[in-house]
Amino acid sequence: MRKVYYIYNPQTQTYDRIYPTVRQRALSILRRLFYGMGLGAGCFIILLLIFGSPSEKELRIENSRLLAQYNVLSRRLDDAMGVLQDIQQRDDNLYRVILQADPVSPAIRQAGYGGTNRYEELMDLANSKLVVNTTQKLDVLSKRLYIQSKSFDDVIDMCKNHDEMLKCIPAIQPISNKDLRQTASGYGTRIDPIYGTTKFHAGMDFSAHPGTDVYATGNGTVVKVGWETGYGNTIEIDHGFGYMTRYAHLQGFNTKVGKKVVRGEIIGKVGSTGKSTGPHLHYEVHVKGQVVNPVNYYFMDLSAEDYEKMIQLAANHGKVFD
Repeated sequence: MRKVYYIYNPQTQTYDRIYPTVRQRALSILRRLFYGMGLGAGCFIILLLIFGSPSEKELRIENSRLLAQYNVLSRRLDDAMGVLQDIQQRDDNLYRVILQADPVSPAIRQAGYGGTNRYEELMDLANSKLVVNTTQKLDVLSKRLYIQSKSFDDVIDMCKNHDEMLKCIPAIQPISNKDLRQTASGYGTRIDPIYGTTKFHAGMDFSAHPGTDVYATGNGTVVKVGWETGYGNTIEIDHGFGYMTRYAHLQGFNTKVGKKVVRGEIIGKVGSTGKSTGPHLHYEVHVKGQVVNPVNYYFMDLSAEDYEKMIQLAANHGKVFD
């Protein structure tokens, strides 16, 4: 219903009707329109703040899904890392042990990423900590997979050379000693027969008559033939794959430097040269630069019973010559 306005006239003491101008009417309409628009806009804003827009709701749902997917991805990366660690342990403790190879260095397996910050551009993202952590896991997994792949390539190469390696391992006694009677002195600490002091003996001694044949204990290349202080006449053979053998106190040589020899080939004669108190052969086995107990490398020459007997004889040190 249209409103009607009146004004009191004191002269006539009556109310006179007022008729607004077009301008007044227009201003009134505009004022009401603005009030309505303001109220509508206010209500709309309040509704947006409380319930949000449809697009914002979709974005929140999408963000929630992405966050859940990142969490699932992070857990899967953890599971994959656990599987990879199991593979690494089998590689180091099974495959490489069988092939007598060193395990992959932990420093190589666990090497990180150095230099500049690789994840700086991710720090401005929402849930940046989760994103960066997941990305780091993926990078570490990728690098360790690459290292493990290279390790398996090496294992495959070693398998291809395994037959050749078996031929080269020093796996027999250096003299004929089937009855083990020539076993004189074993590997380890003992009393030096000349100086009477405690000294480490880096090999095994085999008693034998002068001129007894000395055999190469594995395939290899002769790298030394000659005199060495303390050892007298000495032969050294590089068998490859980290193995080296030394034959000392020899009477004579049946080989020369650079010659390729095979297991069982005669390379010299037993003697008593150098620091020696009687005719015998001093024999050493070195693996990757470290001297080891030769008694562990007679598996092609001894039965299980003879091996146990050899260990006992070597431990007792028998007769000491040098």
